[in-house]
Amino acid sequence: MNTGKLVRLNRIFSHPSGRLCSVAVDHFIVYGEGLPDGLRRIKETIGALVEARPDAVTMNIGIASSVWPSYAGLVPLILQGSLMRPDDSAMELAATPEDAMRMGADAFAVVGFVRGASEAKYMRTIADCVREAARFEMPVICHMYPRDFTGGGHNVSFHTEISYRPEDVAWAARCAVEVGADVVKVPYCGDVKSYAQIVADCPVRLVAAGGPKTRDLVEALAMMANVVKSGAAGATIGRNIWGTEKITLTTRAFKAVVHDGMAPAEAARSVGL
Repeated sequence: MNTGKLVRLNRIFSHPSGRLCSVAVDHFIVYGEGLPDGLRRIKETIGALVEARPDAVTMNIGIASSVWPSYAGLVPLILQGSLMRPDDSAMELAATPEDAMRMGADAFAVVGFVRGASEAKYMRTIADCVREAARFEMPVICHMYPRDFTGGGHNVSFHTEISYRPEDVAWAARCAVEVGADVVKVPYCGDVKSYAQIVADCPVRLVAAGGPKTRDLVEALAMMANVVKSGAAGATIGRNIWGTEKITLTTRAFKAVVHDGMAPAEAARSVGL
C-alpha cells in the first residue's frame, strides 16, 4: 500500500481503538418514493452528526457539494458513488474516484449486490472503480450486500431482500475482496461466532453495516457490541442514527460502544439517553 492511500485510511481509522464508527446518509435512491425525516432535513442532520464527531460521514456527491463545505476538514468525508437498488432497478454511478479526490474525500464508496444473475456486473463496476481509484491513491470501501430472492431462484423479477445468512454474508465479503476493495462493509449476520469467522477469513478490514431500523436504541447498540466482540473493524450506521430524534447523542452512544467497549444500556445512559 502506497503512502497516499495509507494516509487516507489512517484518517478514517484514527481512533486508538483501531475501529471505525462512521455514519452514512447516502440512502436516498434506495427508498424510491418519499424521504424519512432525517434525510429530508439533511442540513440539520449533518450539523448534528458533525457535532458528535463520528470517524467519517458517507454521503452522495450532491449533498457533499451543497452541505458539506461548512464542515470541510472537521470530519473525514467518504464519497458514495453508487445509485443502486437490490432489485437492479437502479445500477448506476453518480460519482467517480476522481470526484472523491477533487472534493477532498478520504475514501470512495461503491455498492454491490451479490447472489443472482447481476452479481458479476456489480463486481465489474467495483473492479473498475478500484482501478481508477489506484491512480489517485484513493481507498475504496465496498458496501456489499447478499440478496435473497423470494419466490424462485435468483430471478430479480421476484421480491428482493437482503440476506443475513452467514454463508451469504461470507460470500459477499469475499466477492468484494476478490475485486480489490480496501475495506469491506457487509451486514451483521446475527451470530457473533459466525461473524467472527467471516472477519477472520477476510484479508482486509471488515466493518459492519448498521442494519435495519431497530425497535429502540439499546437493541441497535447491542448489535454493535456483538460486532465489536466478533473482531470486526467497526461499523457504519445509517437509519439507527439519522432516524432518531437526538442524532448527536445517539452518535455518541454508538461511539461509546464501538470505541470504548461500553455495555449498550451503559452507553445510552452515559450520553443522557
